[in-house]
Amino acid sequence: MKLRLFAGVSVLVMTAGLSACSSSSDASDASSGGSTTIDVWLMRDSVSAQFQKDFVKGFETAHPDIKVKVQIQEWDGIGEKVTAALASNDAPDVIETGNTQVAQFAQSGGLLDLSVRVDELGGKNWLKGLSEPGAYEGKQYGIPYYAANRVVIYRTDLFKKAGVDATAIKTRDQWLAATEKLNTGGTQGIYLPGQNWYTLSGFIWDEGGDLAIESGGKWKGTLDTPEAIRGMEFYKKLQALGTGPKDSDEANPPQADVMAKGKVAQVVSTPGGANVVIQNNPALRGKLGFFPIPGKTAGTPGAVFTGGSDLVIPTASTKQDAAYAFIKELTGDTWQKKLALAMSYVPNKTTLAGAVAADPGAAAMAVGAAEGHATPNTPGWAAVEAKNPIKDYMTAVLTGGDPQKEATTASDAITTAMNSGS
Repeated sequence: MKLRLFAGVSVLVMTAGLSACSSSSDASDASSGGSTTIDVWLMRDSVSAQFQKDFVKGFETAHPDIKVKVQIQEWDGIGEKVTAALASNDAPDVIETGNTQVAQFAQSGGLLDLSVRVDELGGKNWLKGLSEPGAYEGKQYGIPYYAANRVVIYRTDLFKKAGVDATAIKTRDQWLAATEKLNTGGTQGIYLPGQNWYTLSGFIWDEGGDLAIESGGKWKGTLDTPEAIRGMEFYKKLQALGTGPKDSDEANPPQADVMAKGKVAQVVSTPGGANVVIQNNPALRGKLGFFPIPGKTAGTPGAVFTGGSDLVIPTASTKQDAAYAFIKELTGDTWQKKLALAMSYVPNKTTLAGAVAADPGAAAMAVGAAEGHATPNTPGWAAVEAKNPIKDYMTAVLTGGDPQKEATTASDAITTAMNSGS
């Protein structure tokens, strides 16, 4: 799933036909002197033009018999476009897809099962927030590409003025206490809008709950469990330590705009959001820091939703060996380290977290990624997000509704949506 980033954090990716490198067992392209040409769909803003250029050059050197034609796709409407491509005889050879979209595409039978490749790709060290949604019914279709998750972006000067040491915040209780101390003198301790359901999901996972569970082939919403209710209770306490709207999400209004006004001590965001805050208010340059969302105990960071992408190969591709060579190179350790540094992403393996140690935002993100989760791994989840009863539930509780009653209503809506197509 594409993470909702702050507006303006995009990195321009140029659409181009790029020559590259490779295999030999695939169908050859007579017009290119016997080499194989693969078509690759990458998503806009996934990598910078410079990284793409560098990767293709490196891949070209390593695989001189493969040519690569990259087409940049837009996120809007991509689900329908990929579904149509998978059902045709003219599918691309490699597709970048949001990690939580893989199940939807795998259900159709249009993706190549890559389970036998997991070990050689280092799958035992993959981030589970990418690898788990990349699997469907016990088979691995999506290969983890990159990840990003939320951290706390904070004002270092406001923390210092309030006598709060961000490095000492290791638990949720400590986070609450620090935020309460910051919430004074016209400063919001935290700007947390009422419908930031990805952040709520982390608190629910911390408590041992989930958004939905599967039983007997059917899915059931579980916001009404004791664990999920406790997660919402914590969200309500934290949200009250600021004046964030209770009936909208982090995009309405854009929380970067709110923080840039200078009266917000913290927001929960991907690290790239700090760049937009500074763009809106250059006086805040050098005054923003990062720390992982705290967990219930000091030894474990808070659970986070892992957004990002996987790479898949359509079964309709006639150049699957070359497509796999492309994926193996791009998701291998060498290029994953370079990608993490270039884009401030979390690499696809826990063993590569050290690659971003020098980047404060990415380093905080990598700590949280170790406790990364994804939404329920089923095609039916798309129906939930289409109307998103979780947002309505959050607003209802934050405005005084009975938590158990509202959670039951939302859980019933999730259950209906997830099973509507079964």
